[in-house]
Amino acid sequence: MEQEIIDKVKRVLSDWNPLGENASKIDDLNEYETEAIDILFYIDLEITSKRPIEIKKQIQKIVKEMLIDAFRIDLTNEECRIPAEKIYQIIYEK
Repeated sequence: MEQEIIDKVKRVLSDWNPLGENASKIDDLNEYETEAIDILFYIDLEITSKRPIEIKKQIQKIVKEMLIDAFRIDLTNEECRIPAEKIYQIIYEK
């Protein structure tokens, strides 16, 4: 996995900051680096569609599930839509 892509996804997650004020309570958050790597891993593993709209929906689902699992936070599909679209652009619109 390219570090440049990881850094870009990290930036998307950091700018979005789904943890909000609670981000300061996570000692090893490292600007969401672990989560960025996990999201990219699962995108690589699970994306099978060739249609952009389906890929975006799958990325949205992966982002939501990864962050809910990692931090035990509530996220809606809509809250994950814009970050998922940005991640799609990073990966597929190079």
